[in-house]
Amino acid sequence: MTRLLKQIPILFAAALLLCGAIGLRAAENREGVFIHISHGADDPHRLLMALNMASMMSADHPVVIYFDIKAVEAVLKDSPDIRFAHFPSSKTQLAELAKRGVTMMACPGCLKVAGKTGADLAPGVQVADKAKFFSFTSGRIITLDY
Repeated sequence: MTRLLKQIPILFAAALLLCGAIGLRAAENREGVFIHISHGADDPHRLLMALNMASMMSADHPVVIYFDIKAVEAVLKDSPDIRFAHFPSSKTQLAELAKRGVTMMACPGCLKVAGKTGADLAPGVQVADKAKFFSFTSGRIITLDY
């Protein structure tokens, strides 16, 4: 019994260290949100809902938005300001997301199909970089597809 009483402080210290290690690991593995948008003016509800979700999620998670197919046409400097229902317009949301530091990337192949280059992209939008798909968060990546 005396031996067990002597080991209690050691067991208690080990338990504290384990809890601390688990807490640090959880903090290191912050989950991120990857939002894939493939529609633009052809389906404004999808586009604006996705941008709205990105805005909400970016309040407490790292977010990357990937625009491809028709969506690249919505993130060009000369794109029309797309509006639908109660959502803020596309230009308003893109500017706010850029201000928040959300990574926004356009598919280089889809830009080429549209006859555009990275120089044609709106401020805050960049040509997609494969490394950023995996480096924007250290935890799980949650994907939303629009």
